[in-house]
Amino acid sequence: MKPGRQKIQDIDVAEPPARGPIAWMARNPVAANLLMVTLLVGGLIFSFRIQKEVFPQIELDMVQITVPYPGASPEEVEQGILLAVEEAVRPLDGVKRVESRAAESVGTVTVELEVGADRNKALADVKNAVDRITTLPQEAERPIVQLPERRANAISVVLYGDQEEKVLFALGEQVRDELLKLPDVSYVELQGVRPLEIDVEIPQETLRSYGLTLSQVAATVRRTALELPAGGIKTDGGEVLLRTAERRNLGAEFSSIPVLTGADGSPVRLGEIAAISDGFAETDTEAYFEGKPAVMVDVYSVGRQSPTEVAEAVKRYAEDLRLRLPAGVAVTTWNDNAKLYDERLGLLLRNAMLGLVLVLVVLGLFLEPKLAFWVTMGIPISFLGSLLVLPAADISINMISLFAFIVTLGMVVDDAIVVGENAFRLRRKGFHLLPAAVQGTRQVATPVFFSVATTVAAFFPLLFVPGNRGKWMFGIPVVVIAVLSVSLIECFFILPAHLSHTRPPKPGGLYERFLRLQGRFSRGVERFVEKIYRPAAAAAVRQRWITLATAIAIFMVSVGLVAGGQVKFVDFPREESDWVIANARLPVGSPVEESRVLMKRMVAAARQVIEENGGPEISTGIFSMVGVSFGRRRGRGAGPHLCAVIVTLVPTDQRPIGAGAFADKWRVKIGEVPGLESLSFDSSTGHGGSKPIDSELSHADIPTLEAAARELAGELAAFTGVKDVDSGIELGKPQIDFKLSEQAIAAGLTTFDLATQVRAAFYGVEAFRQQRGRHEIKVLVRLPREQRRTLRSLDDMMIQLPGGGEMPLGQAARVLWGRAYTTIQRTDGKRTLRVQADVEEGKANQQEIMRAAFGRVMPRLAGKYPGLGFERAGRQKDMEDFFDFLKFGYAMALIAMFALIAVPLKSYLLTLVVMSAIPFGFVGAVLGHLIIGIPLSLVSLMGIVALSGVVVNDSIVLTDAANNFRRAGHSPWQAAVAAGQQRFRPVILTSLTTFGGLAPMIFETSLQARVLIPMAVALGFGVLFSTLVTLLLVPSLFTMVENFRVWLESNRQPLEPTEHLGESSP
Repeated sequence: MKPGRQKIQDIDVAEPPARGPIAWMARNPVAANLLMVTLLVGGLIFSFRIQKEVFPQIELDMVQITVPYPGASPEEVEQGILLAVEEAVRPLDGVKRVESRAAESVGTVTVELEVGADRNKALADVKNAVDRITTLPQEAERPIVQLPERRANAISVVLYGDQEEKVLFALGEQVRDELLKLPDVSYVELQGVRPLEIDVEIPQETLRSYGLTLSQVAATVRRTALELPAGGIKTDGGEVLLRTAERRNLGAEFSSIPVLTGADGSPVRLGEIAAISDGFAETDTEAYFEGKPAVMVDVYSVGRQSPTEVAEAVKRYAEDLRLRLPAGVAVTTWNDNAKLYDERLGLLLRNAMLGLVLVLVVLGLFLEPKLAFWVTMGIPISFLGSLLVLPAADISINMISLFAFIVTLGMVVDDAIVVGENAFRLRRKGFHLLPAAVQGTRQVATPVFFSVATTVAAFFPLLFVPGNRGKWMFGIPVVVIAVLSVSLIECFFILPAHLSHTRPPKPGGLYERFLRLQGRFSRGVERFVEKIYRPAAAAAVRQRWITLATAIAIFMVSVGLVAGGQVKFVDFPREESDWVIANARLPVGSPVEESRVLMKRMVAAARQVIEENGGPEISTGIFSMVGVSFGRRRGRGAGPHLCAVIVTLVPTDQRPIGAGAFADKWRVKIGEVPGLESLSFDSSTGHGGSKPIDSELSHADIPTLEAAARELAGELAAFTGVKDVDSGIELGKPQIDFKLSEQAIAAGLTTFDLATQVRAAFYGVEAFRQQRGRHEIKVLVRLPREQRRTLRSLDDMMIQLPGGGEMPLGQAARVLWGRAYTTIQRTDGKRTLRVQADVEEGKANQQEIMRAAFGRVMPRLAGKYPGLGFERAGRQKDMEDFFDFLKFGYAMALIAMFALIAVPLKSYLLTLVVMSAIPFGFVGAVLGHLIIGIPLSLVSLMGIVALSGVVVNDSIVLTDAANNFRRAGHSPWQAAVAAGQQRFRPVILTSLTTFGGLAPMIFETSLQARVLIPMAVALGFGVLFSTLVTLLLVPSLFTMVENFRVWLESNRQPLEPTEHLGESSP
């Protein structure tokens, strides 16, 4: 008989009663059910204890140092603060990078830590290093060294109305105190308010008439307004405490302080020579809500608090507060992130339920209903069981971890499908329930275990993705690994018990009708396998070199689609937000009045856009501030030349306009503003304030650095689709430098005397600070505001001489005009500038622009400006770090997968056959992005990395079956085709369930899901396409490898498959 017509021997032979844990659990349904209930109930209990949040609150690997230096210019802050702190912290262990920023009156240093560094140890080391610094200026305040805070804004309460600042501040303090008394609230912050301050203002004429200086008055106030314990006296009747109690809490109480004694012997008190005000610090910060003065109270969810519970408690409080507020003051809740959490939770749960239904339908069509039910039960068992381990990994219930559950929705039943389908196949051959369940599980236990292990190995590198983005996505691999591990337990120790004790259904009814439908579908699948798939597989095996060449060509085409730009690549997908931020910057030194006018213009323009695109119903409020710029968190920049507006919108499905389109229309409505330095808009979430195009330039010479930054900004602006280009250069305020004159030196005046008197006059002399309630109150002695607002005041100022007498400032010092820097940025000891730009989605390819910038523009600038340094920054730096990690992490994953596959197959060549599916997962992912019309991104690459472990699962099962046929004595081509025929149902079923579980997310139209869709597309389409590879290419490669092995063993050419190969079936 010809080899192709040989009848393939049945390899399924009834075995004697088996022993071992699988058989024991199958015979003991009580133990199996107790294990199932433990996983279900335990997970359900833990689900109420796990923290809930919109996005994971990650711990940033950095330490922040803030040093206030009141009244100092950025250059003084750099020289006096930054240089000393940088030198102290840069040599410390675990320090990766040191970034610093000098602004007016404050210096900040951010110490970025190496991956894996102990944050608490680093904090202690940095504190010790900063404490050892002895050269900080005397006027600088105590350095604040801290780790970045980890908390999430749940909701805000806004108090607004045409009221004085003191009224709104007092109400804000009252609201804050009352909110903290609520059992669900533990952390509250007041926003849009100025610090409290007591000002003692004395006119220069008064000081001269009494022969006083501001420093002398401040010293008198310091020595008088105090409270000092003086011990105690132990009398026979008990101990009596002693203290001096001259503490003054309110501004009016300072009036009675005696400053000096008059000619008649009567005291001259402070209130007689000074105007004392108990108010707010002179900062140009103003907050408005819906155009009216406002105070905002931010409420945070901390630790394991649910944002929903916190927000609900705050909303109930706001309703009660509304009835108690004075006339002219309104209250509203704003920036409800708990609502955002509920909406996105609903979005993901809806997709999960749709995916579950699709999985159940697919299983029900391919398998008998009861078997499909028990296979599907693996989903809730695995999901809830995984919740038992998530708290140990510090994983919360958030949008990322919920998406991870959706990712596993189709994969989690893969092992149960293989086990259940094999048991079902044995039952159709006449096996009884218990032997079919036990033997069916044991036959596929090895490939099932190693299939799950390879998937875990593929996701494992994602645990170590560097940077904040890696920490943000950390929940995905943790959840997937936990769910798959529990599913393996369920598949081996719970499912067989249910399969071995399934009772036959009662005849008749809906169940029987569905059973008939399933039977017809099952027979249709068998006909498809017999009439279509088996001949196709036989042809692929027969023309295996053509099959291989075709597969390679398809892979090359997919690579070309990416390299040629047909499928674009972005660093991170833009997620639609429910707010739009506009930041405006006037020239530094512009009066706050001009910023206020601009802010009102921006608010009016926003209202016009709202009216023309759905009316007031599409917005939940407009919050605006003068004196700050907004970033991801309010108040990132400060200065009277800044203003910012936030428009919050209703959810995307409730408004006719997207946030990006709103920003574009808003920009048009604002129009051209004379003198405006920059106007930028932000309407997407999750980028940490960084723009898509981001580079950092460094040079020792500031004019050279600025020239290079301007040139680079000009080059970027020339690219099509590039907008909001920012060179990072801000023209600073005019600055006057004083140099001591020879006349003053001859009179005995020192530079210190001159500097302290000028500082005292225009900044003030800090008498002392004291606590009033929760506020630290600064008491300042200085000239009246009107004498500090004009340059004429410099001409009128008299300098007190050490030997008595006075001298005009103009004689005591030479006046040199210059310009101060607004901010000075430094990285690792070098002055830097960040050049950033945004891109219009669909019009510009940010990677092409960055390649052009770093491949053509930057080298030219480096040649033009010797000593110029440049590197990627922000999101671009994160992406560069990710690709560096990918080279190593993915290689390690592939090596681990190779080892895990080689162990059960006992063949290096067959392992390569199994892993041949991996490149075609990439092909499917690329085609999926092309079909859906979205660009590849870092999220897509994470999906492709994880996909590598998923696509080999079917190959392992098929190759293991082919090996079984080979061991039974069949030829390579017979074994390959027979294995494909036997495993066609589980291979197709696992692929369809994986795609079905992800399909609702893949085709989700909500803009809020855009950040997660790329990974779903990569996994779903990658698995779907690789199935074709598994069913056609893997049998061909298996035949090649086995023929090669036969040739090596027999030293003769292998026989070619006959034309009747299709008849060789098991």
